Amino acid sequence: MSIPEGGTILKQFDVTGMSCAACSARVEKAVSHVPGVTACAVSLLTNSMGVEGTAPDQAIIDAVQAAGYGASVQGGQTPSAPDGDALADHETPRLRRRLCWSLGFLLILMYFSMGHMMWGWPLPGFYDGNHVAMGLTQLLLTVIIMVINQKFFISGYKALWHRAPNMDTLVALGATAAFVYSTYALFAMTGAQVRGDAQAVMGYMHDFYFESAAMILTLITVGKTLEAHSKGKTTDALRSLMQLSPKTARLERNGEEVVGPAEEVALGDIFLVRPGDSIPVDGVVLSGTSAVNESALTGESLPVDKAENDTVSAGTINQSGFLRCRATGVGEDTALSQIIRMVSDAAATKAPIAKTADKVAGVFVPVVIGIAAVTVAVWLLAGQSFGYALARGISVLVISCPCALGLATPVAIMVGSGVGAKNGILFKTAASLEETGRTQIVVLDKTGTVTTGQPEITDILAAEGVSENDLLRYAAALESKSEHPLSRAVLNGYAGRGTYPEAEDFAAVPGRGLTARIEGETVCGGNAGFIRENAALPADIARRAEALAGEGKTPLFFSRGGKLLGVIAVADVIKSDAAEAVRELKGMGLRVVMLTGDNPRTAAAIGAEAGVDAVVAGVLPDGKEAVIRKLRDSGK
Repeated sequence: MSIPEGGTILKQFDVTGMSCAACSARVEKAVSHVPGVTACAVSLLTNSMGVEGTAPDQAIIDAVQAAGYGASVQGGQTPSAPDGDALADHETPRLRRRLCWSLGFLLILMYFSMGHMMWGWPLPGFYDGNHVAMGLTQLLLTVIIMVINQKFFISGYKALWHRAPNMDTLVALGATAAFVYSTYALFAMTGAQVRGDAQAVMGYMHDFYFESAAMILTLITVGKTLEAHSKGKTTDALRSLMQLSPKTARLERNGEEVVGPAEEVALGDIFLVRPGDSIPVDGVVLSGTSAVNESALTGESLPVDKAENDTVSAGTINQSGFLRCRATGVGEDTALSQIIRMVSDAAATKAPIAKTADKVAGVFVPVVIGIAAVTVAVWLLAGQSFGYALARGISVLVISCPCALGLATPVAIMVGSGVGAKNGILFKTAASLEETGRTQIVVLDKTGTVTTGQPEITDILAAEGVSENDLLRYAAALESKSEHPLSRAVLNGYAGRGTYPEAEDFAAVPGRGLTARIEGETVCGGNAGFIRENAALPADIARRAEALAGEGKTPLFFSRGGKLLGVIAVADVIKSDAAEAVRELKGMGLRVVMLTGDNPRTAAAIGAEAGVDAVVAGVLPDGKEAVIRKLRDSGK
């Protein structure tokens, strides 16, 4: 559990039995009155409830049950690690089956009630002149549809019993009124049939509203199915995050490698990560070097080099070398778990506009029921028949359901959050999403946001007497033994130019470069300092490489047999639509700032090409928050 300021604890619960905004408002109100609860937010879309305070779990559950609903601590797990299966969309398939059965029987019912009576469609000879049989058939078909959709009646009347009518109450009352009055007309018809009053029998045929009761239930089921489908889509991003959590870990026990469940890793345990493995928990590297893909957590597409004493995070992927690490963060303390908890908590918070909608929804249903009752009374006083007045009252109940205000607002917020998360945008709370519309300053990361995140060859400087193809050929041969992302850029640049020789006695010098024997001579590649130890670096080449670095490119120097081959510049190039996106943001009146951990020269070059208003460079991840706080002083 996370413990916010003041010592209060944020807990999450699963809530069952809710069907509309009025239900969530009722639950929220009931739990808010529990002693020790300082804040409560109920999400109808995820059927979850976030409670802040010191109240015991059982007291909160009792309050929900007293309100007529069910509650349990969420999955028996911490909020940071909810059960992914619990978020799976089980409701939509059930509602889809219910809808198919309802539509099937409704079509048959409509054939009898409307097709035959209004357009004279043929029926079996048994029904000729047998109006009671027609009525009984309609009654039976309606009962079947009511049984299929019994959830409306159970939820609606249960809520009415607890003096907290909801949207299901409107549906149940409307369908029940139509069914009861139609049944009364059917019994009255039998009496007229016994008396031989054919005119009265025909009159009662027009008082049948069986198809109205069935149509109400089927149409609302259509809405419920669409709503459930929308709800299911919004949790996809959270499930995707959970799937990043590794299931197993390689642990070092008494000098041997043992594979076990990732959740059993304890603080201080030594774990091993092979190339291609997901890192199971947060840790620090004890030995080994590698490049780790951290894009799932940071959005940085370029893998990050890791060596001794560097930190690694759960859910990231080891791409090349072997790492031996010590666990420093496990369970809910990992960076991945904190992100999952943040998205999960956001689903249980409400934006200010949603709270306003809930207040209206809380009184909406009782008011609608009252208006429906007044409508019936007014038409009766106006001299209309009871059937006519009842039809108008039912119309008020049905047209008012579902409550668009109470449903559309949370759907819009959750769909917005879900789409954002799929695109790497996480909102800490629903209020943050609402505040986004009032933003004045936009801060962009560089790698993978303004740039593609995939390095490419941009420039080739061959030394005197060396052809561009020879430079690329030896560079590709050397880099073919490395798994570094810059090596892949060189290999991609040589693709299609032919074969390259085999590299022998390959060795990597961490942080500096590579060496190998190729065609009997030593070939080196790396930074300028490393090459100067193996070959002479002409001043003009050094100056031109310096200029390339000033443009935001990474110069890679290569030598063969103690002589310089040349320089290959590699860069994470700007996205084709980045400048256009920045122009559009600026056109909206927003100030665009690029914030990056890259060196100032590289950042300035990329920023100028993208057209941003300001560049803040050389900032480590833990320092980016301070920059954001400072920018907030000059605008939202």
